[in-house]
Amino acid sequence: MSEPIPVTRTTDHGTAKLMPDVDRERAWLLTVDGAPQSYVDLDAPTHLEFEYARRLGHVLDTAAEPGRALDVVHLGGGALTLPRYVAATRPGSRQDVVEADRGLLDLVVEHLPLPADSGITLHAADARAWLEAAPPSSADIVIADVFGGSRVPAHLTTVAYARAAERVLRPDGVYLANLADSAPFAFLRSQLATFATVFQELVLIAEPAVLRGRRFGNAVLLAGHRPLDTAPLARRSAADAFPARVEHGAALRDFLGGAEPVHDENAVPSPEPPDGAFSIG
Repeated sequence: MSEPIPVTRTTDHGTAKLMPDVDRERAWLLTVDGAPQSYVDLDAPTHLEFEYARRLGHVLDTAAEPGRALDVVHLGGGALTLPRYVAATRPGSRQDVVEADRGLLDLVVEHLPLPADSGITLHAADARAWLEAAPPSSADIVIADVFGGSRVPAHLTTVAYARAAERVLRPDGVYLANLADSAPFAFLRSQLATFATVFQELVLIAEPAVLRGRRFGNAVLLAGHRPLDTAPLARRSAADAFPARVEHGAALRDFLGGAEPVHDENAVPSPEPPDGAFSIG
């Protein structure tokens, strides 16, 4: 049997590369313009390699009773890591994946095919435009993991965008976002202020070193109208190989400080990561 070989393709928004993992027989790393985007093990869809993906997985695991099917919207497709995870852990779930790069979707489905009857529907569309046209109160969870290059696009950072996400969620639904920033956290704080104008409850999950301003890194934002059960999230996040902290309530309000919400007229993309922050050789 021949060894799997890397696949490189120019897609609509960059150069995508699928690289096989030499340690796992049917596992692949997806990079776009050299930045790691996704990791998928076709034989073990519940394996989440990236730390931020595991934190999103913890939220997905605790958002409802184990095994219950959910309606999930994924903004940003990558290699479809989390949709595969939900399909495996919550059979019967209905999932919509919205990815602006049609060529990337084609590459992933061609080389990393989805299981039959996965319940996953793919949409080549802009995330905000798709949300604004989607049926109201139709999703239990909306997950945003959208990066143009290595930055969150400006139009996905505003109050109008947050309202579009809130409209699609059911009253007890949860919004999740993968964000990245470093001290003094102008972007992250602005996102907390933005989503606080629309949602009653906010939670942030991140490594202590990131929160203390020691390095650039990912933070997972949770937003909803119902109180979020942070105890199981804190236990799971603390037990990871790279432990993370769960911030909410007064501590999160202190972190937010005097940050102002972002509106369409003054929106900017998330900050450019420093050289080497996420790139690979």
